[in-house]
Amino acid sequence: MRTRVPLLFSGFQDYEAHRPALESKKMKLKSFLLRYYPPVLLRLLFSRCWRHLQGAEGIMLEYEKSGELKTKSIDLLDLGPSTDVSALVEEIQQAEPLITASRTEQVKLLIQRLQEKLGQHSNHTFYLFKVLRAHILPLTNVALNKSGSCFITGSYDRTCKLWDTASGEELNTLEGHRNVVYAVAFNNPYGDKIATGSFDKTCKLWSVETGQCYHTFRGHRAEIVCLSFNPQSTLVATGSMDTTAKLWNIQNGEEVLTLTGHSAEIVSLSFNTSGDRIMTGSFDHTVIVWDAGTGRKVHTLIGHCAEISSALFNWDCSLILTGSMDKTCMLWDATNGKCMATLTGHEDEILDSCFDYTGKLIATASADGTARIFSAATRKCIAKLEGHEGDISKISFNPQGNRLLTGSSDKTARIWDAQTGQCLQVLEGHTDEIFSCAFNYKGNIVITAIYTTVLYFTDTTIKHDEVMSLLYHYLMEMAGHSIVFG
Repeated sequence: MRTRVPLLFSGFQDYEAHRPALESKKMKLKSFLLRYYPPVLLRLLFSRCWRHLQGAEGIMLEYEKSGELKTKSIDLLDLGPSTDVSALVEEIQQAEPLITASRTEQVKLLIQRLQEKLGQHSNHTFYLFKVLRAHILPLTNVALNKSGSCFITGSYDRTCKLWDTASGEELNTLEGHRNVVYAVAFNNPYGDKIATGSFDKTCKLWSVETGQCYHTFRGHRAEIVCLSFNPQSTLVATGSMDTTAKLWNIQNGEEVLTLTGHSAEIVSLSFNTSGDRIMTGSFDHTVIVWDAGTGRKVHTLIGHCAEISSALFNWDCSLILTGSMDKTCMLWDATNGKCMATLTGHEDEILDSCFDYTGKLIATASADGTARIFSAATRKCIAKLEGHEGDISKISFNPQGNRLLTGSSDKTARIWDAQTGQCLQVLEGHTDEIFSCAFNYKGNIVITAIYTTVLYFTDTTIKHDEVMSLLYHYLMEMAGHSIVFG
């Protein structure tokens, strides 16, 4: 039976209509780039450059038009091991003028390799690898770069630190803020810049390589509590307790836009994958979608009856997921701002929520100690994750989409099967509640954050006595640095 795969193209609305015009402008295909989680990036044909690209499974086309190098993506979000590759390539060729008959075999090869990877399920068992005492004062946030080779930590000690994941070595301490460093982010997928947002009402932009501060963005009237780079890494957005969000030009350090419209603190913001929309979630119970180029309100999502805890787009920007302290998540049509479904079942506040990378699955985490998995298509709960004995503050899918990671106030993180909801592993060794956790890009490293310490787990087997030694030294260190904060 032939499986049809929806194709998502960026660049043109009507390809057949544009085909003659495009051919007359002599668009020349330079290379195909295969994009996949985990990162399998194949350099084919005439490409002389290797690019680290962000995204779900799909093909990037690098082409030349009027002497300028451009890219276009073909997302294959429903590609599976049983998909008819020949039929799919034929469909792609009908829609995309750059894929000529002479390229048929190369495209087939790309998709076949992608199919092989999709058929390889990651069944990692994680082992405690390192325990890292990151700061003297409590941590606020942790973020990984796209490859997972390094990560950053923000802290109440007013600094952000950059760490090497493999060795645990501190690479740089970013100093300059005059209050708590609360929000931290890399400009993924590039990973050469860091943004830090502080209770001192400023955001700073730093070089990963040197630790140099490029710019200090000033203009907010209250604490900055969230921030995000756009996908093109030309802008950084900041959300503040002053009820506004601001967009900043990372080249010249100038303010580009101020987004005004919320009546309470902004606690969540994110760009869509194309970078033309930005979304803000607020304690005023609403989410607003803005035009990132003009600052115009596109949609105001009204429906929750308590504070917003999370708001994000799915990969193809067709859906929006919002989580709230009202114990529900809501699914919205991103094109018209209409509510499509309310996801219920939790008995306490929603603390975190997320899509998998294809947008097919939704996961929610709650203060009731459970997590749930919903189908984005049917909006039905397909699994309930039970086992934690405290609030679940963080939830995320691995890049392959077959595993879920949760972090809880019960001092454990857990790995779950994303289809069945079965708990596959409990990650122990924590001495305090977990407030942040994440997979790396390959899905073979898990990082968790507690109080002043970062723990990370890998799928590389470590002898039992080595684990015990790591844990013993960590506990001794904690016993010698007991600090009580009021």
